[in-house]
Amino acid sequence: MRIHIATDHAGLEFSTQLQHHLAEAGHEVIDHGPVDYDPLDDYPAFCIRAAQAVVRDQGAGIPALGVVFGGSGNGEQIAANKVRGVRAALVWNSSTAELAREHNDANVISIGARQHTLEEAIGFIDRFIATPFSGEERHARRIAQLAAYEADGSLLPDPRAEAAPLGGESADAIDPEAG
Repeated sequence: MRIHIATDHAGLEFSTQLQHHLAEAGHEVIDHGPVDYDPLDDYPAFCIRAAQAVVRDQGAGIPALGVVFGGSGNGEQIAANKVRGVRAALVWNSSTAELAREHNDANVISIGARQHTLEEAIGFIDRFIATPFSGEERHARRIAQLAAYEADGSLLPDPRAEAAPLGGESADAIDPEAG
């Protein structure tokens, strides 16, 4: 399996150690940065490049997944999810790592390097890589809905739109900010 990895300064030490672990496990690891420790670096470009590479590889039929790191993992997940075709999940235990693949067919995970030990992160990543997508119809249907929105903005009809609320306004016209 090809594993694309990216981080910021907060996850650089984790990234280096995890790359060694993944290579020893037989995976091809591609590092998308950073190269050197810089406490003021910015994670978006690193994580977006890793996510783009996952999508590109998967589109070419190459088995690939991605792992992104940061202090909390939140920003890195957000950055990866900006790439069309990426389903990045924030992972904080073995169960979320497994469910990310099994139910959501996640192709990238994000881990907070300041939130976990190296051993925990290795366990999450190994579980993520080892878990296949279940392929269950309900999960595939939901992933297809996400892909449709990503492709053209389409959503299932709003069930509230059929029944006009009091006052005759449609549900879409209600301003949640109005008091």
